[in-house]
Order: sequence, then C-alpha cells, then structure tokens
Amino acid sequence: MTNRVYNFNAGPSTLPLEVLQQAQEELLNYQGTGMSVMEISHRAKEYEAINAEAEASLKELLNLGDDYRVLFLQGGASTQFTMIPMNFLTPEKTADYILTGAWSEKAQKEAVKFGQVHVAASTQEGNYVRIPEFNEIKLSEAPAYVHLTSNNTIFGTQWQEFPGFGDVPLIADMSSDILSHPFDASKFSLIYAGAQKNLGPSGVTVVIIRQSMIDQAPKSLPSMLRYDIHAKNNSLYNTPPTFSVYMVNLVLRWLKAQGGLTAIGQHNEAKAALIYDAIDQSSGFYTGHAEKNSRSRMNITFRLPSEELEKAFNAEATKQGMIGLKGHRSVGGMRASTYNAMPLAGCQALADFMKDFQRRNG
Repeated sequence: MTNRVYNFNAGPSTLPLEVLQQAQEELLNYQGTGMSVMEISHRAKEYEAINAEAEASLKELLNLGDDYRVLFLQGGASTQFTMIPMNFLTPEKTADYILTGAWSEKAQKEAVKFGQVHVAASTQEGNYVRIPEFNEIKLSEAPAYVHLTSNNTIFGTQWQEFPGFGDVPLIADMSSDILSHPFDASKFSLIYAGAQKNLGPSGVTVVIIRQSMIDQAPKSLPSMLRYDIHAKNNSLYNTPPTFSVYMVNLVLRWLKAQGGLTAIGQHNEAKAALIYDAIDQSSGFYTGHAEKNSRSRMNITFRLPSEELEKAFNAEATKQGMIGLKGHRSVGGMRASTYNAMPLAGCQALADFMKDFQRRNG
C-alpha cells in the first residue's frame, strides 16, 4: 500500500486501513450471500444483524444501557439542526445554545425558525479562539434543552470537560470527535454525529438518544422527522444507507480492538502532542489559532508568517504525501485533522516536515 497518503482532510476523512481492506474483501460476496452489502435488502437478516451489532457496539463503547437507543439516519448533522427543535422546542420553553463556532451558529439559526432561542454563551468575539468557561454560561428561565458542539473543526477548539445542567436535557453535536476519548455519555440526552469524520464514510448520521426524549416526539410531525418512529422501527422505517452503516460497524469493531475509548484517547493525545509541540517550539514561526486550554485533539489549526509561506507549505506537504492541510477560509493557514484513524506515523511525518520547513524558511 505504498501509494496511500496521509489524509488530513477535515471530512470526509481517513478511515482505518484494516477496515478498508475488510470491506474490499467482502465487497462482492458478503458472508456467502453472493451479493455485496450494497445489494442486500435492508430487511434481510444479514443486514439486520449489522444494524443491531452497530447499535450494541456504540452503547458498549459509551457505557450506556437500555435507556438509550442508537439510530442510523440520513441528512447529516444539518438535518439534526432542524429535527431537534421540531421535536423538543415547545411554545412555553426556550432552546439554549452555546456558540463556539460555525456549526453551533448554524444549529442555533435553524432553531430560531421553530420557537424561542437563547444564546447561553458565545466566544464569537475574538473569532472563536476558545471554549467558554462554565461560569460564563447563563441559561434562560425555562430551557427546553441546552445545545453545544463538542469540537469545532474550523477553529480547532474542543470542550475538555462537559457542563451539566441538572434536569435540563443536554444535547451535543459530536460529529468531529465522537468516540475519540472517554467521557460520561450519560450526561447527554441526545448526541448526534455525521459519520464522515470519525466513524465511517459519509451518508449516515448517528443519533444516540435517551428513551425519555424519544417519548416526547410530537405525533403531529412528519414521520421521517420523528425520533420515535425511527426508534420503533430500529432505523429501518425507510431504506437506510446500508453500506455506510456496514462501514460504521466495521469501524466500531476496529475501535474495540484498539482498546476502546481509553486507549484511543491516549493515542489521540500522543498524536496531537507531536504537532502542537512543533508549533510551540517554533519560536513564533507557527502560531496556533486556539488558546492552549481549548485546543482540539482532532483539528489542529495554525498560521505561518505569511500567506506566501502557507501556500508553499501546503504545496510541499502535498508533494510529500500529506494532503488536506489547507485551513478553512474563516481562519486561514493550516489545519491538520487527526481523527481516530490517522496513524501516529502520519502526525510524526507532519511534525518532522514542519520542523524542516521552518529550518529552510524561518
């Protein structure tokens, strides 16, 4: 596999090589069926087994019990921005949003279409260089729920610890760091994530939801926008993205084989440290966007002294097999996305390149 590159794209992003190889082996004939998973009916016992295993594995990794369900839906996190207020924002209550970047802004703007919305905290001033302190969060008088985005791909910030609000449901968009480190998932009433960054390929959205939230779904909503309908039908109310769910299941198997969230969390810390050390030891040649106590382990954002050097950096890195390093236009510079499947060797290669580039251009 000498032609494989180190893929630092923010998403769709790198997948474990072992998972890709297994999918390749099973592509034409899945478990003796004579068909690809893409050809098997979603009502067939072979696919239902994939679906059930994926739900069980997610709950096992997050240490969640029977009071939670895992749904495999479509439409990405962007559809969840709409489904959440449609299902849970009632006229007598207010939806509270904590703004830490572009995706939380988009979620909040969708919620405004369905009822009262309150910004409980925001770090927009200063271009989202940090996560708010707990004491900065000011809830409304009657919150229906509190929504946060756990990791911000564009700005390279991440919640290091999660707040709790008692009986007020906590909801999180974890699209870019789900299953990347251990945390208390029982704090959350609903977690959602597009798979294409840390769980699998694009096409499926994972929703982990407490049963008490499912029971709140209004019967007046269209069926495809009701969590209770999807839960009752085990994510099979309509034809699901079967191959994407199959790939997620393989990634979950791989993650368990690595040692679960504790082991992958330590691995991710070590990977990120290689790149952050190259930034911190560069005497200002590289400048991180995020404040140190808010730094993301998944998306590392930094600038060089000039845009000309940034263009040269990206071009040279690409030639050396490190792709997807150009930063988002909101921040500029570089962004290295180091999701679970990025090997340590990829981060070491980038750190070594950063030091060499500085020696030649500093």
